[in-house]
Amino acid sequence: MTIHQSSLEAALDQQQEHGVPASVLVLLCTYNEIGNLPKVVNLLTKQMPDADILVVDDNSPDGTGRWAAENAQQNSKLSVLCRAGKLGLGSATRDGIAWALARNYQYLINFDADLSHDPRDARTLLDVCLSAPARIDVSIGSRYVSGGKTLGLSWFRRQASKIFNLYAIKMLKLPIRDCSGSFRCYRISKLRELETTKMTCNGYGFLEEILFHLHRRGARFVEVPITYEHRLSGTSKLSLSDACGALLVIHRLAFG
Repeated sequence: MTIHQSSLEAALDQQQEHGVPASVLVLLCTYNEIGNLPKVVNLLTKQMPDADILVVDDNSPDGTGRWAAENAQQNSKLSVLCRAGKLGLGSATRDGIAWALARNYQYLINFDADLSHDPRDARTLLDVCLSAPARIDVSIGSRYVSGGKTLGLSWFRRQASKIFNLYAIKMLKLPIRDCSGSFRCYRISKLRELETTKMTCNGYGFLEEILFHLHRRGARFVEVPITYEHRLSGTSKLSLSDACGALLVIHRLAFG
C-alpha cells in the first residue's frame, strides 16, 4: 500500500488531533559517522523529544562511538551499544532489534545516520502507523513511489539501485516498491513474531531479508514518499562485495 500526499496529510492531521502516545526507539547503526551523528541526534531530539535513541557503533576509528557514549551521560534519551568491530549492518540492526524487544518498546524506527534520510521524516513514518485506519506493521520511507526522490547520486548509481530493487522485489514477491532502503518504522509486536534464528545476513541483504520474513508472517506494509540525499560528510560503506552478498541472500530466500 502506498500513502499518497493527500492521504498522508489527512493521516497526519488525524494523528495530531488525537495525539496518540507511543513508546518509540530510534535505531542508528554507525561506523565512522562523527561528521553526521551529532547533527542527526540534535535534529531527532528536537523533532521527537519523547523518543529514545540507540546508537549501535562498530568501534568506529573516527570516534563516533566515543562521542555517543560521552553524550549519553548527559542525555537520558540516548543509549549506546558499542561493539568490538565492523560486524555489518545486518548484524547491527539485529542487535538493535533485540535491544528494543528486551525493553518492550511499541515501535522501532530505523534509518541511516549519514543524513541521507531526513530525521524530520521519522515522525511522519511513526504518525502514519499510529493514524492509519487499518493496522500497519511496517511503514517504509520509499524513494520509488509517487513523490519519492533520490538526489545527489550519479546516473549509474541511481539506475543500479533501481534495477537491484526491482529484481529483489520480483524474486521475493514483496508487495512494495522500495525494499532496499533502511528508513522504516516497525511495529514491535510484529517483530516479536519473527524467527530471528532464520535471519542470518550480517550485511546489507538484511534489509530484504527482514521484509521477506515479515511478509511471510502476514505483515501489512505502507510506503511513504521520502527524498533520499547522498551523504554530505564521510564515505559510503556500501561496497561491491556487499551488493554481491545481498544478491546471494535474495537467491537463498527465493529458492530456499
